[in-house]
Amino acid sequence: MLETKTEALLFSGTSHPVLAKEIADLLNIKLGQISIEQFPDGETSVQLLESVRGRDTFVLQSVALNPDHYLVELLIIIDALKRASARSIAAVIPYYGYCRQDRKDKPREPITAKLVANMLEHAGVTRVLTIDLHAGQIQGFFDVPVDNLCGRSALAEALEKLCPNNLIVVAPDVGSIKRARAYAKYFKCELAVIDKSRISATKVKALRIIGDVEGKDVLLADDMCSTAGTLVSAAKACREKGAKRIFAVVTHGLLVGDAVEAINKSPIEALLISNTIPHVDRAQSGKIHVVSIAPLISQAISCIISRNSIKSLYDDNDF
Repeated sequence: MLETKTEALLFSGTSHPVLAKEIADLLNIKLGQISIEQFPDGETSVQLLESVRGRDTFVLQSVALNPDHYLVELLIIIDALKRASARSIAAVIPYYGYCRQDRKDKPREPITAKLVANMLEHAGVTRVLTIDLHAGQIQGFFDVPVDNLCGRSALAEALEKLCPNNLIVVAPDVGSIKRARAYAKYFKCELAVIDKSRISATKVKALRIIGDVEGKDVLLADDMCSTAGTLVSAAKACREKGAKRIFAVVTHGLLVGDAVEAINKSPIEALLISNTIPHVDRAQSGKIHVVSIAPLISQAISCIISRNSIKSLYDDNDF
């Protein structure tokens, strides 16, 4: 009788090999063998170093910090898997790059999140696995299954270890109300909202707080932190209104530019972020705590491989 290889394979792009290795260890599998190099002119060269014919494959790539490069690299890996006759190709994208460009705010603007979805599908993905999409409607940009996992449970459990008291959850802007409400439900506490105006792409101005934060420990909850402008201005507004201690929690810590320095100088006592995006020198701050979402992703991959439901891991605004 001929033997067949049916076990799944997990490949890693170059954006976040540490997370990929952690997930592989939790799944008790070895990372797939792959060669990723650069030609002298900067083009990406990919070669699979083992057979994937008839096998379920997963490729992990976080499209952040150098999104153009990592997106193209992901597309090339997917194409290599398709041409090597993989049975299925699941793109594991902890941070979905270009997620904020999900609609036309101004005339003659692109909807880049949709463009990325089109490219992934045309490259050959049969499934997408991601964490806390900035806009849930991005799932509708795909004609293949999209598993949008909820990363808040791990962050909420980590926050409990910091022992906040008399807590109130504050949404730094109107767009983060849904996420903030989920944290408020988890901690069984009140919810407040900050009404803000954006001065520019990097500067925001907090206008007023809808709710009472005086004498309370505040938790600022959002899905991502890029320049930290929104979080810092929100923290200052809460401190001016008498907040006692101020914590912040975001799934995706981009922390670009002077974000870390701004957080260090802010009233924020601790910022909790997940490792959907790699953190090296950017997170060298005593205020920043990184929480791994490898167990969440590995559990989802295990369910996909075994054909079991992963509904409990979805971003359903509940815990």
